[in-house]
Amino acid sequence: MTSRYIVVGSGSHEAAALVLDQLATAFGASASVARVPAFAGTDADSAAVGVPSALPDAVGAVRERTADVVLIESSSACTNRSFDALGWDFSLAASVGAGVVLAPDTEGVGAELLAQEAVTAVSRAADHQAVVMALALPAALVGRIDSPVPVLPLPVDGEGLAALASAPAPSAVTPLAFQADLVERARADRKRIVLPEPDDDRVLRAAAQVLASGIADITFVGDADYVAKRAGELGLDLGAAQVVSTGDPAYLERYAEEFARLRAKKGVTLEQARDKVADVSYFGTMMVHMGDADGMVSGAAHTTAHTIVPSFQIIKTAPGVSVVSSIFLMLMKDRVWAFGDCAVNPNPTPEQLADIAVTSARTAAQFGVAPRVAMLSYSTGSSGSGPDVDAVAEATRLAREKAPELAIEGPIQFDAAVDSAVAEKKLPGSEVAGRATVFVFPSLEAGNIGYKAVQRSSGAVAVGPVLQGLNKPVNDLSRGALVEDIVNTVALTAIQAQG
Repeated sequence: MTSRYIVVGSGSHEAAALVLDQLATAFGASASVARVPAFAGTDADSAAVGVPSALPDAVGAVRERTADVVLIESSSACTNRSFDALGWDFSLAASVGAGVVLAPDTEGVGAELLAQEAVTAVSRAADHQAVVMALALPAALVGRIDSPVPVLPLPVDGEGLAALASAPAPSAVTPLAFQADLVERARADRKRIVLPEPDDDRVLRAAAQVLASGIADITFVGDADYVAKRAGELGLDLGAAQVVSTGDPAYLERYAEEFARLRAKKGVTLEQARDKVADVSYFGTMMVHMGDADGMVSGAAHTTAHTIVPSFQIIKTAPGVSVVSSIFLMLMKDRVWAFGDCAVNPNPTPEQLADIAVTSARTAAQFGVAPRVAMLSYSTGSSGSGPDVDAVAEATRLAREKAPELAIEGPIQFDAAVDSAVAEKKLPGSEVAGRATVFVFPSLEAGNIGYKAVQRSSGAVAVGPVLQGLNKPVNDLSRGALVEDIVNTVALTAIQAQG
């Protein structure tokens, strides 16, 4: 497992560089060490002009470095006067899981001022979801400064190094960290994803990024000449993508025969099946069903129904699942929540709600979210009553029967689910209250309102909807999807396809 550290100095690049050199020497005696600049993958000018666009490149470049220990050189040497070097370093640290070591310039600075500098830096780091693991100080100053974090005596010796290495690793999950993790996981077991909407430039741009990043292999359903021509006009490299026509006899007859077999009880003839699978959504779904692709992403240019109805008819639900549902992965500043169902089922029954809860917990776990499930209501425990509360209580009972190993609480209000102080008053002793990560809404109306309210009021990134409960992964896009959204959804689908 790789450990990462970044050494930052308050106003002194030289102090930070000196401590980094000492850490490299000390770690290098027993482990492999890689050093990487804070502007890896980008440059100081790009970072100064636009942090949101430059930081993802730096995060990707740092996370790609493999060694027992990765040491990140701070950006404090940047000469751009408008650039917030500390802010960049702390944001980078949070998104690559690096611990921060403070290395202040101590020459001529009193103990009280050094302590205040440390307090300020720790607070600023927390604002960026970064964790300061140590304050590096000359041995002569150890014990003289009231430090808010453990002190790393200089020069670095084995004892100090051991203390630093044994400290708890930063655990915040920023949106950039989550997205970078998606890319890494998708790359680890590369899958083929079919995109049936190459007429949309956003889809072409996203596919180029997916291929360049190694996230997945891509198959388009469309016209090969058009894809090649449009890719050239847009300056995109799509040479590695496969393009399949719905009229290709190598696929069409095989798909029509299988679709006719699947829908025989509905009276579908072979001729009708040929017409149906010539539709791009049906064709793409048949590719997944027949094993010619591992998953499908669509919806940028088609309705949700056009995307997912074929999957109901062809791929169908997984064993033990009664209903296809969805979750949104809500990327908060320092954690990931799962909200379901916000896109598919308008008024689920208690049985369906229980299925949604169990499936959502398993989907969340697939993406690294430890599931603690809150069955949301306007009542916590027995504080309220009514048919809606009774339905959630019954759904909770059924969910516990289906998956006794899961931590599930309900009925529970949102504040009791996320706020430990409220939880202690309303539902003391609960293993979910105050710590929930998976939120199951009682209706589509509540879920859709809830995820959009959180997204717009907190600045959270909403990834999804991620469809769940199908035998093989098919995911729907918003028709307003950005290129980034499509890339993320392809990565999610590829991970689902990994099983």
